[in-house]
Amino acid sequence: MRQLSSSRLLTPILALLSALLYLGYSLHFGFVGFPLDDAWIHQTYARNLALHHQFAYNVGQTSVGSTSPLWTVLISPAYILRLDHRLWSYLLGTVLLALTGWTVHRLTSSLFPKDPLAPILTGAFCVLEWHLAWATFSGMETILFVFVSLLTLERYLAGERPLLTGLLSGLLTLTRPEGGILLLLLLLDTLWRRKQGHHSLGWPQVAVSVALLLLGFFALTAPYLILNLTVTGNLFPNTFYAKQAEYHEIITKLPVWARWARLAAATAIGAQVLLIPGFLYTAYKALRLRQGRALLPLAWWFILLAAYAVRLPVTYQHGRYLIPAIPILIVYGVWGTKNLPRLPLIARQVLFISVPVLLFIFWLGGAEQYAADVRIIDSELKATGQWIRDNTPADALVGAHDIGAIGYFSERGLVDTAGLISPEVIPFIRDETQVLAFLERKKVDYVVIFPSWYPQIAPSSKLRAVYRSAAPWIVEAGGDNIVVYETMWDGSE
Repeated sequence: MRQLSSSRLLTPILALLSALLYLGYSLHFGFVGFPLDDAWIHQTYARNLALHHQFAYNVGQTSVGSTSPLWTVLISPAYILRLDHRLWSYLLGTVLLALTGWTVHRLTSSLFPKDPLAPILTGAFCVLEWHLAWATFSGMETILFVFVSLLTLERYLAGERPLLTGLLSGLLTLTRPEGGILLLLLLLDTLWRRKQGHHSLGWPQVAVSVALLLLGFFALTAPYLILNLTVTGNLFPNTFYAKQAEYHEIITKLPVWARWARLAAATAIGAQVLLIPGFLYTAYKALRLRQGRALLPLAWWFILLAAYAVRLPVTYQHGRYLIPAIPILIVYGVWGTKNLPRLPLIARQVLFISVPVLLFIFWLGGAEQYAADVRIIDSELKATGQWIRDNTPADALVGAHDIGAIGYFSERGLVDTAGLISPEVIPFIRDETQVLAFLERKKVDYVVIFPSWYPQIAPSSKLRAVYRSAAPWIVEAGGDNIVVYETMWDGSE
């Protein structure tokens, strides 16, 4: 009993240590914020929801540019309670990281009930894994998606009532649209493989289970799906279509298997790379023995990566879209590594020393990378948003590719060249001539871009640079400073 209580305390303690390390590193660098501009998009939606009771980016213009309405709702109380929005997001992330470790512990116990050590190891590993720690304090919905997906799997495998499992699937889909994939997997498992005790479900029970799963799912998602259809005519948010259009070139250049392998490799950057042989062993054993319970999380891992290989095969920003697949790699990798057959004693000893050492090294390195990312976002995009707020008319209309911090801090109306809140740009999102013409039709007063991202737009005679960030850090990272251009659509100043 004492050991069980200690293991329950381990994940929140480690989550708190991660908070102290990552936020402390960022503070040491002189910046406290978020490492992704998209986090400020969520903050803008949350602020408008709390203060104006609108699901909108530009006040008065209902939009569905947020990929994660559930995350928007969860971070909005900071504005109602007048708390620091960053602190609220950090606290929420820390709690979710601890809950993720706890859920991984329970999932591992369910999958491998005869191994009392594996749940403790996997829970601790996940809390200290650098991608997950980075995501925890990113201000993004990623850690929420990780937690809810694992909880949905764990509850389903534990024989939870289908209605509750359906509700969890709905929450997952409100966190990110690809959460609907897990519902499909649960439906398939219910129809063909789900076991209850030692007896297969009869068809009447299957029909009831399927109906309850769907009822729970649509009870939560139907309002948001209807909102999407009403505003844009599509089921999914604008980001679902905008991101695919922006990176369509990658999809056409590589075959799907190569894209999948590239994404899978990105999830192994860290101490988990040493777990790959164990992961493969566990997966092989589950497939050979047709262990349905063990195959379901593996199917989620494989299909989640496959969905991104088909729709959005990118690994930038530390593979942030792929992070939800990492805990499955850890769960199966840890157990498999512990139980690899015919592994020499010396090799086993080396593994059990090198894995925690490498985990610690990447945990520390992740904190430094997190701080560097926050510094770039704050010094480029946040500072630019503040400059626009202080140096442009209150009714100025701004065209920008990165709308998060610029929109949040400038409090100006925005036209979005990435298509998140301006979906009409999506069909020609990669055509700079049409993008510039679109901005002219919208009569934006200022254009804010990184010149290297728009090499044809930046030198246009219709734009005049009025502000350029002088921060050195993005240049040191291989990028270029952001520039604010005043527009001269009529050819005169």
